[in-house]
Amino acid sequence: MMRTTLTIDDDLAGRIEERRLRDGLSLKQVINTLLREGLRSGRQAPRAKRYRTRPHKLGMRAGFDPARLNQLVDELETEAQLEREAELRK
Repeated sequence: MMRTTLTIDDDLAGRIEERRLRDGLSLKQVINTLLREGLRSGRQAPRAKRYRTRPHKLGMRAGFDPARLNQLVDELETEAQLEREAELRK
């Protein structure tokens, strides 16, 4: 025999208590019965369907230098900031 502590979710605890009262059993008897039934059924959780992706070649557009992408980001951020400041001056 093994002695342990279980934390049971409220919804399950309610259902267990209903069964305990209905069948006139102790909590220990109900838990053991439910565990035996669950283990005997041999059901396993359904496996998730495998997810596959198809790779695509994503070459760089002509005129973009991969070594200078940080510079491109800086230029785009500067441009966006200048546009925001122009909107504020209106």
